[in-house]
Amino acid sequence: MSNETILCTNCRHEMPLTQYHLDTKNEAVKKFYGKIEIEYVSAFLYFNKKGIVQELIHNLKYKGLEEVGTVLGNWYVEDLKELKLETPFDIIIPVPLHKRKFKERGYNQVTTFGKALAEGLNITYDASILYRKKYSKTQSKKNLLGRSENIENIFDVISTEENQNKHFLIVDDVLTTGATLEACSRALLKIPGTKISIVCMAMANS
Repeated sequence: MSNETILCTNCRHEMPLTQYHLDTKNEAVKKFYGKIEIEYVSAFLYFNKKGIVQELIHNLKYKGLEEVGTVLGNWYVEDLKELKLETPFDIIIPVPLHKRKFKERGYNQVTTFGKALAEGLNITYDASILYRKKYSKTQSKKNLLGRSENIENIFDVISTEENQNKHFLIVDDVLTTGATLEACSRALLKIPGTKISIVCMAMANS
């Protein structure tokens, strides 16, 4: 399937780009102020209800159209290559699905996005370090309070000497409250010497 089939040229021009990669104090960064130390945070697109981005991510997440992640990753990585970070990213880590959810869906919707970024940045993609201990219902079906509660201890890590002192780039589909990504970050920070950054396909307009 071609990129044009996934996202036509005209649609690309209409995509709501955040340009957050140009602003170190962007709205995505503010989600984590005072909560956790993050090196870098960005989101590629704005997510609006009934908009083109919602349709794309819905097709990626529920219709098996994994090519969406590849197209968005290949597009956004050109911006990320221009970053001048004090410590470059070492390893890309996807927000993991619980084994049960993975079996239900058949794939993790952020895999292709993460792999496209990893290939473009010439760094490692590793889905084995961070894992989800507890099964939870789909975030989009929960209210704001429900998204935040009981999320603290649902992730854990497999720590080895090889993944110590690394700068992990966590990737996810849509940044909403930031609670899930904060919980992922806290789990990864158990590994000695860890630095954390976050990149999402989109961020929900608040």
